[in-house]
Amino acid sequence: MQEIVINSVRDDVILEHLKDCLGGTLQKRWGESTITFQNKKGHGTIRGIDFDKGVSLLDCDIVLNEPTKIIFDTTQVSPVEFIFISEGSIQYKEGNEKEMMELERFQNIIVSPKRTSKKMFVFPAKQPLKVNFIRIRKKEFLNKKNNNVTYLNELLYKVFKDENSDLPYAHSGSFSLKIADQVKALGDVYDSGIIRTLSLEGRLYLILSLQLMEHHEFEDKEILPESLSKGDIRKIHQLSQFIVDNISEPLTVKLLSEESTLSPKKLQLGFRLLYSKSVNEYIRQIKLEIARDLLKSSELSISEIVYHVGIKSRSYFSKIFHEEYGVLPTDYRKKLRGQKL
Repeated sequence: MQEIVINSVRDDVILEHLKDCLGGTLQKRWGESTITFQNKKGHGTIRGIDFDKGVSLLDCDIVLNEPTKIIFDTTQVSPVEFIFISEGSIQYKEGNEKEMMELERFQNIIVSPKRTSKKMFVFPAKQPLKVNFIRIRKKEFLNKKNNNVTYLNELLYKVFKDENSDLPYAHSGSFSLKIADQVKALGDVYDSGIIRTLSLEGRLYLILSLQLMEHHEFEDKEILPESLSKGDIRKIHQLSQFIVDNISEPLTVKLLSEESTLSPKKLQLGFRLLYSKSVNEYIRQIKLEIARDLLKSSELSISEIVYHVGIKSRSYFSKIFHEEYGVLPTDYRKKLRGQKL
């Protein structure tokens, strides 16, 4: 496992050190610093932007060729970090804690280790990873006019005020598609100069406000309409197996809602979060994948396969199979068996 040790909380120093360890180039433009690398270490980009009053952004869109442990070991006070992962997952550990904390895709995460305590992130190998770190240096941020930190939850307020600094803080909250959409928009800003800078800063503060709102609702035991709990996510995972096991049956949103005890709205949100598809789009995809496997591995006729996956019309099956794979089911089977089309 590759290990990178960073001895500073300053974003410019962090980026320089990452560039030295990962290789590639470091370019600076419009107040942004971007590492671009493609070598034996992996490939991707890491971008850093430092805004006013102790707020900065560090975002990564990378694939590493070996597991990488990044350790922050500094005598300076660590910033509060608001983390959001759009793709992949990472692990986190603070100080002398024995167990790693799994930071999951689409989950709202806030961490603030003990003062001067080590913190460690483990990035996986051979997996696409997109992760945003909004970093707030507490002392500088408190000098911001109208910071309004007094409106925060009591514990998070103490984190910002740097009270109880010998206690680590970690929040792994709900899963939010609304935050995910705004993080994507942050990466889709293509303007230049002052328009780009203002657009990025506006997006960043919007994401930060959504993360704080989720934290507030989570602590008050409420779930925002655009969010899902870990229990909800587990139910969606279980439903995916239920769909496979009952693929020949009529599978409706109403049936799946009753099976999972999730509302239809949460059901749709969960499938969009986990699979980037609506419930019906996901069911159709699974039907086609099972049908394709049966065409390859069984002697069932196409009509029998259509019945097995719960599609009523053979002509409709041929149509959607061709849309998905660019070939008709009959031709697909012939091709697999080496017959002439």
